[in-house]
Amino acid sequence: MVTERPPRGRLRLAEFQRSDQLLDLPLPPAEPCRALAAAIETALSAGDRQAVGEACRAFLSELSRFYKVSAPPITVLEARPLRHYEGVGSMELFGDYHPQTKAIRVWMRTAVRQKVTSFGTFFSTLCHEFCHHLDYEMLRFRDSYHTRGFYERVAALYHHARGTPRKRLVWAPLGPGRWRIDWRSTRLAP
Repeated sequence: MVTERPPRGRLRLAEFQRSDQLLDLPLPPAEPCRALAAAIETALSAGDRQAVGEACRAFLSELSRFYKVSAPPITVLEARPLRHYEGVGSMELFGDYHPQTKAIRVWMRTAVRQKVTSFGTFFSTLCHEFCHHLDYEMLRFRDSYHTRGFYERVAALYHHARGTPRKRLVWAPLGPGRWRIDWRSTRLAP
């Protein structure tokens, strides 16, 4: 995962920096959050798109109540779209958030083999897209940037809802104003 380039313009840059510095997120009570996450995992392992959608709606509804924001509509789709870039490679889309409609879309199957994705990948994507929703609805950002702070907030929500230990992400510089997660150092960190 990499961060975006800092935007131009004083106001946009100030908002970007605020997002970058905001590393924590208030977290909802462990229950029913963890039980709702487990329901998503059960539905996903069965490969039942409708059940996955219902479980995701229940999870997002609970989070939205806690954060006092509107519950985003969610659509769970089958195989991820695969985009090819000539001379560069290809990229799968795992999920997206549309600020105009406040809607989340997530894909539950891999692009090529169309196998059900792992729960960790799917759930991380769901938390990621919901954090975009929080950026707009709770934090009142005019844009939702992929900053170090954004990824830290996603990780906090993901690990809390799964009941797994959270590690601080270790960042390595990627270029002027850009960062990437150093996964090896993150895994080795206490």
